[in-house]
Amino acid sequence: MKQKDIALIIVIVFISGVSSYFISNKFISSPKHDLKSAKVEPITSDFSEPSTAYYNDKSINPTQLIKIDDNNNDKPFTEGQ
Repeated sequence: MKQKDIALIIVIVFISGVSSYFISNKFISSPKHDLKSAKVEPITSDFSEPSTAYYNDKSINPTQLIKIDDNNNDKPFTEGQ
């Protein structure tokens, strides 16, 4: 290759690189948006008391065992009892 050929290839690569950069920014890149996020309160070690409407000493405890009747039958699925 001659010096002119190498110089021509370098110029063509440079021009195609610059033109592809601007074309891709025009068609492919996303539009600029001014995004804002909500303000987040920092986590602290303070804990406020829960509402007394839901958590009080007279409320029903759903985790208690409910016993309907004494059942002494140790084989409930057998016939003839």
